[in-house]
Amino acid sequence: MEYYSVEDYKKVEKIDVHVHVNTFHKVLLEQAIEDNFIFVSINTDAYEEPIEKQQEFALVQQKNFPGRFYYLTTFRVKGFEEPGWEASVLAYLKKSFVNGAVGVKVWKNIGMDEKTKDGRFILLDDPVFDNIFSFLEDQGIPLTGHIGEPKNCWLPLDEMSVIGDRNYYSKNPEYHMYLHPDYHSYEAHIQARDNILEKHPKLVYVGAHMGSVEWSVDELAKRFDAYPLLSVDLTERICHLQYQSVKDWQKVYDFIIKYQDRLLYGTDIESYPTPDAEIEKEKERVHEIWLRDWIYFTSDGIMTSPGVVEEFKGMKLPKSVIDKIYAKNARRIYLRNQ
Repeated sequence: MEYYSVEDYKKVEKIDVHVHVNTFHKVLLEQAIEDNFIFVSINTDAYEEPIEKQQEFALVQQKNFPGRFYYLTTFRVKGFEEPGWEASVLAYLKKSFVNGAVGVKVWKNIGMDEKTKDGRFILLDDPVFDNIFSFLEDQGIPLTGHIGEPKNCWLPLDEMSVIGDRNYYSKNPEYHMYLHPDYHSYEAHIQARDNILEKHPKLVYVGAHMGSVEWSVDELAKRFDAYPLLSVDLTERICHLQYQSVKDWQKVYDFIIKYQDRLLYGTDIESYPTPDAEIEKEKERVHEIWLRDWIYFTSDGIMTSPGVVEEFKGMKLPKSVIDKIYAKNARRIYLRNQ
């Protein structure tokens, strides 16, 4: 069996399927070229920048870096009860696809922010989205969903399994569901997503952040077995694989091998205008993230991670598996016509 080494890092084509490039600046793209990365940048119905501006950034970067930069479009959920909302969403999406978008992203504001006029949170399986998802299904356009949050989100800070979750929810209490018992349960978000996969069996769906089932490879395996067109990106959840491997390395390894066609590499790196004095520091930061993950997946040494308290063993995956996780799966799902 053949394996990659650290020395192979820059030689191998890699795709980061989950970045947010919300700037005309080229800093992150320049580092991506140096590290042999292709980007799938994600527009999200979340930022201060409106979705139209996010798309403008993407179109400029797409033009500046042909073959290196692709993007997922999105749509504005607010106003979903207003006349003409669905038609405007479909029109916006169709124009995005003409402009080169390779998929659509939905975010956790569905389920956690947006409410009906009578005060009810809408979930992903609300009928208001049916025609939109049917359109994507019919056209073979992939839908990427950040739906719900890690299961840790519903736990007290001191019971969370990984450091990153404790840090994030301590700084973002509005999304720490343990503090909001009147919001939907973790299970409700996951069930709503599964309901969509049942309702739209031909929909190509990528669950962002391990589909919010990051806490158990066994539970994620059940979804893979039930839904043949479900894949997940590993964005910001690799630490959960590392955490689980502390107790059972073989289980995590076997999971990756069995479902190697369903896993995509991503980081959630965000790029905004960078002051000249910070450019080299920013390049170094993203390089270190990418290289650390590469070492984890390609070597079998004992290592540490900023997200996990304990030491753990690297996965040392075969070349063929690395090639799928880092590029081939993304090409099949997102870049199918490129």
